[in-house]
Amino acid sequence: MTRIALLATATACLFAGPLAAQGIQVPAYPETARGEVVDTQFGERIADPYRWLEDDVRTNPQVATWVEAQNRVTQQYLAQLPGREWYEQRLAGLLDYERFGLPVKKGNRYFYSYNPGLLNQAQLYVRDGLDGEARLLIDPNTWASDGATALADWAPSESGRYVAYAVQDGGSDWRTIRVLDTQTGDHVGDEIRWAKFTGIQWDGEDGFFYSRFPEPEAGQDFQARNYNQTVYYHRLGTPQSADEVVFATPDHPERGHGISVSDDGRWGFIISSLGTDSKYEVHVIDLAARGSQGWRARPLVTGFENAWTPNGTVGSTAYFVTDKDAPKSRIVATDLAAATPVWREVVAQTDQPIAGASHIGDKLIVQYLRDAASRAIITDLDGRLLREIEMAGLGSAGGFIGKAGDPETFYAFSSFNRPATIYRLNVDTGETQTFAAPKLTFDPDRYIVEQVFYTSKDGTRVPMFIVRQKDAAQRNQAAPTLLYGYGGFDISLTPSFSATRMAWLEAGGTYALANIRGGGEYGKAWHDGGRLANKQNVFDDFIAAGEFLKANGYTTPNGLAIQGGSNGGLLVGAVVNQRPDLIDAANAAVGVMDMLRFDQFTAGRYWVDDYGYPSRESDWRVLRAYSPLHNIRAGVEYPAMLVTTADTDDRVVPGHSFKYTAALQAAGVGSQPQLIRVETRAGHGSGKPTDKLIQEYADILTFLGHHTGLRVPPAGQ
Repeated sequence: MTRIALLATATACLFAGPLAAQGIQVPAYPETARGEVVDTQFGERIADPYRWLEDDVRTNPQVATWVEAQNRVTQQYLAQLPGREWYEQRLAGLLDYERFGLPVKKGNRYFYSYNPGLLNQAQLYVRDGLDGEARLLIDPNTWASDGATALADWAPSESGRYVAYAVQDGGSDWRTIRVLDTQTGDHVGDEIRWAKFTGIQWDGEDGFFYSRFPEPEAGQDFQARNYNQTVYYHRLGTPQSADEVVFATPDHPERGHGISVSDDGRWGFIISSLGTDSKYEVHVIDLAARGSQGWRARPLVTGFENAWTPNGTVGSTAYFVTDKDAPKSRIVATDLAAATPVWREVVAQTDQPIAGASHIGDKLIVQYLRDAASRAIITDLDGRLLREIEMAGLGSAGGFIGKAGDPETFYAFSSFNRPATIYRLNVDTGETQTFAAPKLTFDPDRYIVEQVFYTSKDGTRVPMFIVRQKDAAQRNQAAPTLLYGYGGFDISLTPSFSATRMAWLEAGGTYALANIRGGGEYGKAWHDGGRLANKQNVFDDFIAAGEFLKANGYTTPNGLAIQGGSNGGLLVGAVVNQRPDLIDAANAAVGVMDMLRFDQFTAGRYWVDDYGYPSRESDWRVLRAYSPLHNIRAGVEYPAMLVTTADTDDRVVPGHSFKYTAALQAAGVGSQPQLIRVETRAGHGSGKPTDKLIQEYADILTFLGHHTGLRVPPAGQ
């Protein structure tokens, strides 16, 4: 592609209209050069004038100049808005509380992450015995001066002697794996590069399994598509070049592979996938029978037709959660010693989808979703109900970490107005103890969590959580409302705590979370109802949620803000295009905005399971109809829009947001600002340091609050 010179940044001017009347100056947008790229697809000419903005901001100086100019304009605008200082201070206060991760027990040692409050990154601690003194093992806050290098995945060896851990730099999905001796605190010298989308599974104390991709070509680290994922075995004390290939499919480079090792170390389950869909093939390796011929994997499940998730073994009996013949999932078991697997049902499907299962001691813990909130039961290994685990209200429970043969497990419970509390549970006795409960910097009883149901365009009943101050609810008082959604990839949105959301609530706003189709809240049918040719249902559900909030007096007439990230950013972009009259302010974060080229970058090729293939005409016509970039309505009054992304996002590359913002600014969509905020040394979200999080959300909430009429409390309140 011809290099395109970026035109000089235009000087500031004023838009006419409401903003000017309020005395808020909207700087002129930087003038963005237009290229002449035109693709012809299925008989339609598709202009792509901003194709040059797909280039990596770290390697193309013209893209970097454009980003700098856009950030400058956005910060000039935000600096004029009232309330930002309050949000920044309150976010810091709300984040200043102890946060514990779920403990992992190995031998007599308990490992867990911990952040005392405002550290940029959580640290890793260990206790010798449950009541032992906490000892710091790993402090990622010392790794980078800007705090943007994070501790990602970590896994202790079986005795707890070693910890293998993954380093995430600048928010990238790439991981570097290193190993620490927990007795001495010294690194053993091992280092693994180019790991991505992987867990770490130990083989006793000798080494571990992991998945990685081939090293990308120079300069393509953050853009090249990911193919040929391979499972490797790394033996401690050896270089990465000596790692053994455990499982690979070079004839099928599109397949991804991971491994799960049974608690007794006997069995390795290779889980293979084609994309994001929960349709897997499973191969099993008898790890105890490895000989001179290496790792011998035999097929257990073939065909990429259903979900199969291993959740425990007893001898040669293996337990799996599957949706085969059960769209809301069930638990089945088979004898791995048999020549041909014969599956027997252990826990039958119910009207509530299974969200997960664990094998703890000699019991099963089965987690369900009941109208998008958590429920969990304990059964014996034949599926007979023993007891239900009592939850502390309407919220989300997760974890249930432990192993076969040991009745001890840990889980976390949280809700919109309650940060995660960690509980220790004995599955034999049912006894529950609090392991770690945070000291709060706000009063959770000031807020009420409600669940309502509304009707979408086609008559579908959709649940939605609404959170607001209790006194406002008692008075039926409308307030500016932030509506959040996702709607894709079988991901369920359940009640959880967010300090950034709490700042909006403390300012007097209302928060709503719509459990729209495309997620997994009601099983396979709910997911299928919002993907591929049914994707428009997702947008219809979200629009109906906004209409419900306005029609029923939850939000003010001009007080509806919408927000979503990643696939949710796509949601926001599509809904703004389709119903700009309904929305008053929007934040599209790290969104998939070019639906005709999403599969050309990094992990984008996996998403065809939910979106379809842009190379297939029937799919292309569906994508063309809702793609945010290609359906901007020039000359129509749009709501205020703040697009947010990051320069190191190698999941949804920032070119999506760059092109979409340039097109919005060029289209003439009314008097409201159409701005972009680009974070540096950050990625799709994980690993973002606390100080960057505070600054980003102070900007977002100030922007959304200003454009919905939410006024922050007076100083000192």
